[in-house]
Amino acid sequence: MNGRYEVKPGMMAFGTCFGNGEADSQVFQVDENFADYRQAKLLARAERLSKYYQTHKYSKAVAGAIARLIVELLTQDYPQYFSYQKSTANTLIFHSQLTQETLYLDADWQLQRVVNSSVFPAYSSTLDALAAQVQEDLTVICRGRDGCNWLSAVHLCYPNHWSAEEKIGKNFAEIHTPVAGIEKINRRADAIVNTMISCKPMVRFAWGLSTDTRLNHHPEPSPNLSVSQWQGRSFDPENPQLYLRIERQVIWGLPDYEAALFTIRTYFRDCSLIKQDSLLRVKLCAAIESMSTESLFYKGLVDSKASILHWLNEV
Repeated sequence: MNGRYEVKPGMMAFGTCFGNGEADSQVFQVDENFADYRQAKLLARAERLSKYYQTHKYSKAVAGAIARLIVELLTQDYPQYFSYQKSTANTLIFHSQLTQETLYLDADWQLQRVVNSSVFPAYSSTLDALAAQVQEDLTVICRGRDGCNWLSAVHLCYPNHWSAEEKIGKNFAEIHTPVAGIEKINRRADAIVNTMISCKPMVRFAWGLSTDTRLNHHPEPSPNLSVSQWQGRSFDPENPQLYLRIERQVIWGLPDYEAALFTIRTYFRDCSLIKQDSLLRVKLCAAIESMSTESLFYKGLVDSKASILHWLNEV
């Protein structure tokens, strides 16, 4: 909105009002597109689960704390959709009205069995099962006693040109090294991770441009599509399709466990509508103009910048 493309932490207090009512105070946002998001996750998992779900030094204690946090947030914010109860023998029962699946967990929040699920492959863990109940991707960052940090778990069925397999186990700075303009942030990597783990929950937003609304843009194409079809970065002036791809990212620290949950919710805004709003159009064009060559390359806009700007400015 300031007419500049910037790479910065941009973290704001969770619950900050952005004009979305109750949704701004909810970590997980459930809307009318749930079925489409769910289907995209199931297709990704069926292709090859390890392509989209990875863990590294993800301890039982941290896994249990993350699972408990997710379940409590869902049942607190959406009692009409989610419920959980304790039964005999320390079994926890979590039910989703949206998927009709019931998860049975042990006292450590480890997955025991799932009822009324035909998902393939079968859920491999509590995190895998819970990720399939929401419209967000999930990542967990952990920190050791020596101060080192690493990506401990990632369930990424809506990747925006990055890979769970490539990033798992890496620290904050290593994960973000490919991002153009990240150098200043990476010099403060340890401090940022400390903020993620130790401070109150926060929210931030990231944006880019896409020529389709496919949620899954993994660097490795699905077997049934060509690379050009898959990437979503081929702007055609003769048949212009352009969208703002926006990520709402929530960071929820668990300092007692030296870990933080990081959720990623993807949204799209049709740029043909943005064109009709003179203020938004001017801001977007200015932001694209302000991108460095490195940022244009990182965002996949080197070849299409001129044609996109020309289209946006057409009356």
